[in-house]
Amino acid sequence: MKRNILLNPGPATTTDTVKQAQVVPDICPREKEFGLVMAEVEQLLLKIVHADPNDYAAVLFCGSGTLNMDVCINSLLPKDKKILVVNNGSYSSRAVDICKAYSLNYIDLNLPIEKSVDVDAVKKILDENSDVAVVYATHHETGTGVLNPIRNIGKVAHEHNSIFIVDTTSTLAMRPINVYDENIDFCMASAQKGIQAMAGLSFIIGRKNIIEDSSHYPMRSYYCNLFAQYDYFRKNGQMQFTPPVQTIYSARQALKEYFIEGELNKWARHQRVINAIHSGLKDLGFKETIPSEYQSDLVVAVKYPDDINWDFEKVHDYCYNEGFTIYPGKMQGKNTFRLCSLGAIDEDDIKKFFEVLRSALIATKVAIPIKYNK
Repeated sequence: MKRNILLNPGPATTTDTVKQAQVVPDICPREKEFGLVMAEVEQLLLKIVHADPNDYAAVLFCGSGTLNMDVCINSLLPKDKKILVVNNGSYSSRAVDICKAYSLNYIDLNLPIEKSVDVDAVKKILDENSDVAVVYATHHETGTGVLNPIRNIGKVAHEHNSIFIVDTTSTLAMRPINVYDENIDFCMASAQKGIQAMAGLSFIIGRKNIIEDSSHYPMRSYYCNLFAQYDYFRKNGQMQFTPPVQTIYSARQALKEYFIEGELNKWARHQRVINAIHSGLKDLGFKETIPSEYQSDLVVAVKYPDDINWDFEKVHDYCYNEGFTIYPGKMQGKNTFRLCSLGAIDEDDIKKFFEVLRSALIATKVAIPIKYNK
């Protein structure tokens, strides 16, 4: 099978064994046998974040990572309470949009996108708003590559009697995460990201007692309700609505491969990849937009050259035809593209990519080393 190297922020490059795990005999998802597969996936997901199954549950949904955001935000806010969205990028801005869509009472703490969250700013808002019941933050803003200090944000949230929801879509199963150490009440991801499976399955890992308490909160969505999905699976061993059957089989295989590689070995591999990306960019003269002290070691946002011949689409298409995918940036008002270290790739893949990228620049008459006016 042709192997493409995806340097976009997901879906990620997968192994052939994960792809082939989708080829299974047809099965009705209401069968007990399939329920056992989903239960195994749940237990493996909890193990990734070191969550005790007595304290936490992993609730599976059919959808992308944004569905997780929707579910958590609409399901976990009590009546007449506020949610504080710690906003320093395009994905936390999406959380604000979800609050608007449900007409929730929210505070948008809008912070600079080029650096990590100022925890003192979070504390100030919480000091001034005793009715904030939920604090929501993004661990890693993949639009920029900025990593946020979730442990400290969560500590402040808990000191103010708020629950802490973290969007870990682009860190879970890549950077090591322990929900207890990081003060996480709820985190989330989708299968095509850190676990290196196929798109279509998403999951929320959260404290059981809070999920059960949320049964008394306003039900703002019929399909995207956390307690309803959790409760249905506990009672029936099934998802409420048709699950992505083959995707769940591939997720189980990907999770098995995660534990074979090991948490620390996998993180070391992602670091090898990002270091090779930094090195390749430096050799060509590209500039990174985010200072290294704020970076996640998972995504690099790269400034477009100040070169009349630079055309991202042409460079993208050249690389794509050679089996490598690059991705445009998400920094408001700034022209960037992104290179990501997730997926089943290693540093040798990155070295080959930079050979292709150099050829793409030559073919499109972009000067090497890359030129910037300032």
